Amino acid sequence: MTKFGKLLCSGLLAAAIVSPAFFAPEATAETRVTYKSAKSTSSYYQMAVQVAEAVKKATGGNMVLTVEESQGSVQNVKEAARRPGNYVFTTPPALVKLATGNQKMFEGDGDYSGIRALFPIPSLTMHFVVRADSGVESFEGLDGKSFIIGKGSFGAKEAAANFEQFGLTGKVQLVDAELNSAVPALKNRQVDGFATAGSYPAPNVIEAAAGTEVRLLSMTDDQVKMTKRTKLVIPAGTYPGVDYDVTTTSLPVVAYSTTNMSDDDAYTLTKAFWEAKADMANSAKWWNGVKPEMLANVIGKLHPGAARYYAEAGIAVPDAIK
Repeated sequence: MTKFGKLLCSGLLAAAIVSPAFFAPEATAETRVTYKSAKSTSSYYQMAVQVAEAVKKATGGNMVLTVEESQGSVQNVKEAARRPGNYVFTTPPALVKLATGNQKMFEGDGDYSGIRALFPIPSLTMHFVVRADSGVESFEGLDGKSFIIGKGSFGAKEAAANFEQFGLTGKVQLVDAELNSAVPALKNRQVDGFATAGSYPAPNVIEAAAGTEVRLLSMTDDQVKMTKRTKLVIPAGTYPGVDYDVTTTSLPVVAYSTTNMSDDDAYTLTKAFWEAKADMANSAKWWNGVKPEMLANVIGKLHPGAARYYAEAGIAVPDAIK
């Protein structure tokens, strides 16, 4: 072999040795998170998709949330006892209290001591909607009026309980109909009003207010106390024609994880959520209702990674959840 040939061979050999590292694309550490939400037809599933898209964008694709459909919050909590890794789920905090206390449907079902909170999401908010021309301006005015509350849902059960608490059982004419028929029935003057639970602004309330003058009934402080629920004020102007604050009740909902999630991952997810919230609100107004003050609704302890973010951001955290 000539001298040139030897040099060529040695050069090719050196290139073969270094080329895999030299030409390999830069590796990126992608963190995968399972986000257990709600039924695919619900607003909470839509929220989960929005969170997943926002977090991916905020982290430059370094954190990817896979949204899983759920049959309800109880299932979400139950899976927390056996899911490994980065499992995030949404639930009313009251269920976490039952789970960590090994009570009711969670009795003897597993170890829930590792559940930790991350951030609040929009609450289930009670809306009592009436046609403006019905003359109803308070709950007392519902006596003799026709109303749709639906069947089986949280909103239906809560509305029935509220009517009983406010002394209206048997006085309000409950129409045997599904909630999805409430808006056309209201617009066609077949009923005086309907009750619904959803994150405000609720799409069906917006639809009802479009082209029809409606009122939202506001609870007194005494009525709120009767319900033993969390007080919530829907700001004036949230719905067309409703130019006053509406005092009502809500069922808080929180995103939780477990101690299986690392502190760094919990920090990244919590930070990405809060920093992306304003952008999410541009396309879905219900995110405007989520505020740091809602951490007061958390039951259980914060994930240390989430706590680190709140400390850095200067967000006050109740002592009970630290």
